[in-house]
Formats: sequence, C-alpha cells, structure tokens
Amino acid sequence: MSKPALRLILGDQLNHFHSWWKEDPKSFTVLIVESKDEATYVTHHIQKVIAFFLAMRNFAEWLESKDFDVKYVALNDKKNAGSIADNVRAELKTDRYTAFHYLLPDEYRLDESLKKLADSIELPVETFDTEHFYTSRTDVAEMFEGKKTFLMESFYQKMRKKHGILMDGDSPEGGKWNYDKQNRKSLPKEHKVVDAKRFKRDVSELVDLLKAEKIETIGRIDPKNFLWPVTRSEGLAMLRFFIDECLSNFGDYQDAMKRDEWSMYHSRLSFCMNAKLLNPKEVINRVEEAYHNDKKKYNLPAVEGFIRQILGWREYMRGIYWAKMPDYAGLNYFDHKRKLPSWFWDGKTKMNCLSQAVGQSLDYSYAHHIQRLMITGNFALLAGINPDEVDAWYLGIYIDAIEWVEITNTRGMSQFADGGIVGTKPYVSSANYIDKMSDYCSGCHYDKKKKVGEKACPFNSLYWDFYHRHRQKLQNNPRLGFVYPTLDKMDKGKVEEILLQAHAYLENIDEL
Repeated sequence: MSKPALRLILGDQLNHFHSWWKEDPKSFTVLIVESKDEATYVTHHIQKVIAFFLAMRNFAEWLESKDFDVKYVALNDKKNAGSIADNVRAELKTDRYTAFHYLLPDEYRLDESLKKLADSIELPVETFDTEHFYTSRTDVAEMFEGKKTFLMESFYQKMRKKHGILMDGDSPEGGKWNYDKQNRKSLPKEHKVVDAKRFKRDVSELVDLLKAEKIETIGRIDPKNFLWPVTRSEGLAMLRFFIDECLSNFGDYQDAMKRDEWSMYHSRLSFCMNAKLLNPKEVINRVEEAYHNDKKKYNLPAVEGFIRQILGWREYMRGIYWAKMPDYAGLNYFDHKRKLPSWFWDGKTKMNCLSQAVGQSLDYSYAHHIQRLMITGNFALLAGINPDEVDAWYLGIYIDAIEWVEITNTRGMSQFADGGIVGTKPYVSSANYIDKMSDYCSGCHYDKKKKVGEKACPFNSLYWDFYHRHRQKLQNNPRLGFVYPTLDKMDKGKVEEILLQAHAYLENIDEL
C-alpha cells in the first residue's frame, strides 16, 4: 500500500464541505495542532483560546467519524514540538508520508511561516484554497489597481451583481443598493431586547489545561457555562435563532447600545464563520430565503444591512489585508505613540460607556461593531493611542479576531492609521453621538454636556483636541467640511480652555 500525504488543518480552517473530504480517507492523514505559539503570539481572551481548541477537537472527532486518519496534537501532548511548523517537521520525520499539503492561511504571519517550512522540507508540497470565501486573496487588489482609496461600495455592488444576491434582474432589490441610513436608530426606552442565545458546556478541564501550560490570557470565564457555539450544528442553531428572533429588529438597532445588553440583535456568528464552521454563502442564502418567504416579518433594510456586512465588508477587508500586507501592519498616519490606558485590561474607568464596552468585552470576549468603533476605538483615536497597542488589544480580546479581519478594521476603519485606505474619514465623536445611540451617559460620573470644568465628559474636549492636533492632515478632507469652520468660529479663549482640559485628561489618562 502506498504511503499517504500529510495534510495540515489550522484552527480557523474547519470547513466541513472542503473537497478534501470527498477523497479517499486512506490517501492522507490530517494533522491538527494545539500550538503554544498560536495561543500566545498575543495575549488572547481565555474564552477565545478555549473556543478554538474546542472547535478544533470537535472537528477532529467529526473527521474521525468519517473514517479519516487524524493526528491530533494536544497542547499538553508530550510529543508536541511547539510551533505548527515544528510539529509538521516532527511528523514528517516519521517517514510515513509521500507529500505535504496545506490550506492557504488567512494570516500573513502563518502564510510566511508555512512558506519557509515548505522550502525546508524535501517532500513535494502542494497548497490548496480553503474554499470558504466568495473572493480570492487578490480580487480586491486587482479591482482597485492604481487607486489610492479602495471604495467598499463599488466592490459590494459588483459582488451583488456577480452572485445575484438581493437582485431584481440587473437592479438591486427595492431600487437601492444600500439602506445604511435606515440602520441607525437608537433603542426606545421601554424596548425589551431579546435574550441572547447561549450554549452551555463545562470547560473546566480546558481552563485547567491553560493554567498548567502557563498560557497567559485576559478576560473572564465561567468554566461551568461556556456559552459560545463551537460546532457546525451549534453554529446552525445560532443562525436559526438570529433569523427567527433577531433579524427583524437587526436593521433598526444594529448601531444601538444599551447598558448590560451585550448581544442586542446581532447574529454572533462571526466566530463560527471565521473558524469556517459556517460558510458565508449558506448564511447569506438562508437570510435572503427567509426574507423572500416572509417580507412582512423581515424588512429589506435589515436584510440588506446584514448581507452587506458579510458579502461587502468581510470580503472587502480580507482583500485589503492581502493587498496591503505586510506594510499595513506598520502604518501610523497620525504618529500616535501613547500607551493604552490600564483600564482597558480591567474595565475600571469612571467613563460609563467605556466601562460598559470594555467590561462586556472582558466578560464575553465580544462587543458589536459600534461598541468597537465608536466607544473603545473612538476613545483610542481621540487619545492618540499607538495603533500597535490598539491592534494587540483588539486581536487578543475578541473571540472572532483573526488578523485578516481585525487589523483592517482596527488600524484602518477605527484608527485611520492607514491614512484613508479603508475609511474616507476618521470615525470620532463627542459625547453627543454616544448619548444618541445608547443609555451609557445616564448616571455616568462625567457630564455629557460639559466640555470643560469638573466632571466634563472627556470625549468632548478630546474631540476638539484631536482635530486641532491634526489640522494639517485633515482640514482638506471633503467629509470633514463642517469641523474646521466650526472650530474657527469658536471663541479662542474657549478653544484654549478646551485644549487645556484635554491635555489634563491625557496626562492623567489612567485615572479617567
């Protein structure tokens, strides 16, 4: 009998429908590794590490149930060689294999590591696509070749046409491509948000494993009640819950925030999708099918808004990543250098909006896009935090954060560190926006209406200080036409007072 090939599966490549699984199970061995390097290259949330290990272990069991030969290397396996590359080398030394195959990684770091590995081994090496995304790595770069700014809306419309999603012939369903302006409602005071769907799993053994192996983590966990979906069947159950219970309200309230409401009407499918347990095509198809089957229950702005996040934004961000890496990881347009405040690690700040958003992130390894963009990200940008520090925090704390999707959203959309490749303007605000979209300002230590003086909301002075500091780079931005005329009309003495207030806050940033 001929020797098999060795095929590597990474922790975010758990695709049940990959064409590999249609081949003869005896023709290859699958290698899956719990790597200390991957668990520690940033300080991850404990729920994130456990979610990936659980998903990997369950996927390995599924493969074994289909008669595939699986070599699973657990974190505490005595034969665990450390890194993924070292485990591959160790397995290949057994002289059992005729070739080495791997799926193309979605992270540049791992892509480079596996290329070096491939160059160092004598066996034939072949790479394969993960068969997950709508686009290839290079599609976005090719579409915007020679252009400084990559416009997501153009890409999104092209994707809608190409794949016939929410289309009426050659025109968009409903006559409009984008209903974003109808997706920005604040939550009515008496509105009762649907209870979040939770799963229940005892992960005490894995918590103990991480401690025994000295894996440093952040965040909190209830070991007896792990709530995240980590199998394909659980991901599908979460998708059904979203469609049945959340989708009808998703459009209206996708930007809304409410204290102690961590899930709202968001799908929370991002971990399952980014681990590839769920495919973006099946998610979009099921949402579109639900809409066409019951247009009384599901409104078009909600459906379009959700599909845009996946078909447009998710694919677009991946394309930006592969078009701009590795240089993208070093971009710092504003030359920001301040360290991240200490309360980003414990949530102990007097600013209620940040206490809520950071505390929720520590509790659940999750925050929705507006909490990430307009609360934590907004503050970091206004305060001039080094984007390297912001990147590391976002990459570590969120369960769905893998660099290809995290860094473009953080360094690009949130921090404008790329100078406008992703976003056309910095996304910053004073307390006014936060108050409009949430109830966070109510009962806060700081006064949302005050720019200066005792208990003045830090967002108000930092907002004007940010634009004052970066006037040379931003004053000609066409999307900021109102900012500098407004600043110039303000009393100069008042402006100086605001800047002094901001400076005082920044000098004592850990005490806010």
